[in-house]
Amino acid sequence: MMTTACEKDLLDQSNPNAPTKDNFWQNEADAVKGVYAAYSGLQQFAVYYRSWHFMAHRSDESFSASPFVELANFTRFIQPDVDFFISSFAWNDYYRTIYRTNQVIGRVPGITMDETLKKQLVAEAKFIRALSYFDMAYFFGNVPLILEEPSDVTARAPQVTQAETEVQMITDLQSAIPDLPLSYNDDQKGRATKGAAQALLAKVYMQQRKWAEASALFTQIAASNQYDLVPNYLDNFTDRNENNRESVFEVQFTGSVLEVGQGQDNGSASESHDRPNFFGPPGPTFADVQPRRWLLNAYTDSTVSFAPGSTTRHRIDPRRDISIIHAGNPDVFYGRTFQQWNWNPNQQYWRKYLNDRTRTDENFSSGINHRVIRYADVLLMQAEALAQLNQVSAALPLVNRVRTRVDLRPLTGNFTRESMLQAIYMERAKELAGEGTRWFDILRWGLMDNQAGIDELKTRDTDFNNFRLGVSKLLPIPRRDLGIDPNLKQNPGY
Repeated sequence: MMTTACEKDLLDQSNPNAPTKDNFWQNEADAVKGVYAAYSGLQQFAVYYRSWHFMAHRSDESFSASPFVELANFTRFIQPDVDFFISSFAWNDYYRTIYRTNQVIGRVPGITMDETLKKQLVAEAKFIRALSYFDMAYFFGNVPLILEEPSDVTARAPQVTQAETEVQMITDLQSAIPDLPLSYNDDQKGRATKGAAQALLAKVYMQQRKWAEASALFTQIAASNQYDLVPNYLDNFTDRNENNRESVFEVQFTGSVLEVGQGQDNGSASESHDRPNFFGPPGPTFADVQPRRWLLNAYTDSTVSFAPGSTTRHRIDPRRDISIIHAGNPDVFYGRTFQQWNWNPNQQYWRKYLNDRTRTDENFSSGINHRVIRYADVLLMQAEALAQLNQVSAALPLVNRVRTRVDLRPLTGNFTRESMLQAIYMERAKELAGEGTRWFDILRWGLMDNQAGIDELKTRDTDFNNFRLGVSKLLPIPRRDLGIDPNLKQNPGY
């Protein structure tokens, strides 16, 4: 039997039962699923599954001695104008997440459903979009600002300045805050709350050095009585006691067995992440990223005396051994001590977010949630904002609240604005070590804006010998995307 060309076309049919973006957004259940898909974007390979951690750890607290030369050079500011998988994948995965938020923001308002829930879902999407642009703006600088679904695959969005992206983040978060709840039931924990949106908005203001605006938001967060420091510092970095009162926002992961590949974005993929496989000690992990020695040494705290009536002697900050594996840490890691592993006593390794207490090695399937914003971070940012506003006496109790949680003696004495800021900077280094906040801190403090700042960073991190002023603060825009959109301009120096 002969088959005509027209009859052949009968085989080229779309599945009428497959959902499309035009027939999916029909009811409340679709709207909820759409928001869940936006949250899942934060679990992708190049977001909090893996790449974010490498991009955020180019600060002075970390270094890489990895045999993976391209990765080690990435943390050394040796970044050629070519696509490196960390940054180029990030560009893709962040925009995939943003696309999903734009669908929610554009489509959900037209669905007939409970109006309160409708507003909440749109607000959650705006929070996720703002969080995505926060990272894109401070990693890449001038980026395309995409705020709606493209009309077709050839549509292009304008590349805007970092300041313009900040304006959009502020707009999204100010719009989201009134429609987000203070908290969720236990089975819904992990979704964006009012406090999470307020904290992220305050972080934007902090990066803009708008201290009064940030401080006002931190005050509102504290007044909500939704957050507190948990008694056990360790509970912030394991899969026990997740989504606790100290957690303002965390990305949810489970330790399910990897099924279809690392960080894959589909329904059958595991919802785990693999940061521990790259940030721990050799043997159980790849040991690709390590803490700097200055940070380990900073945990010796001379303000604490051992007993009443004793002379003041050094006491080790208890956060040290929770944060860093080193020769002086007496704990057991993956079933052995430091000495039993025969690790180099002159080296140290990250410990936060490791599964060393429950496994003998790491794999690509960690179920530990990543804490994006903790209340301790909020307290120290509020202290910083107040100190910048010359309210030193109001800043000091907030620093001491963080210190006394781990049984350190409160700081005392007469602080100037500058000496208070220096104390806060050091407290942030120790409290938030290894959590990825340091990159945004040194950006805010202007240390990468002039040679004096770079010289200071060099004293702690020799990788900054390769830092090029006006260049290295930003990652290169992927060459592939420059080829797709001729209107995109590469960052200076690449």
